[in-house]
Amino acid sequence: MEIYKVSQELVCTRRTPGLGHHSLRVLEAADGSLSVATDPVGAPVGKWVFTTIGTAARFAMSDPTVVTDLTICGLIDNWE
Repeated sequence: MEIYKVSQELVCTRRTPGLGHHSLRVLEAADGSLSVATDPVGAPVGKWVFTTIGTAARFAMSDPTVVTDLTICGLIDNWE
């Protein structure tokens, strides 16, 4: 699992059939690199989230046939 900050929502009107209509978010890593993740939890912009990658990312979705390799699994409220 990795920790990212949600930098913005991503809207795509044309997608592959395997992606469906799931919400997408642009995530920023600590080093400033950007990634796109599916978002089954509804993470708002500015929140810190934890994610999963690979096959686990598909299983984190409500439909494990979704074509994704990065999924937001939860919102981080606090850490020390």
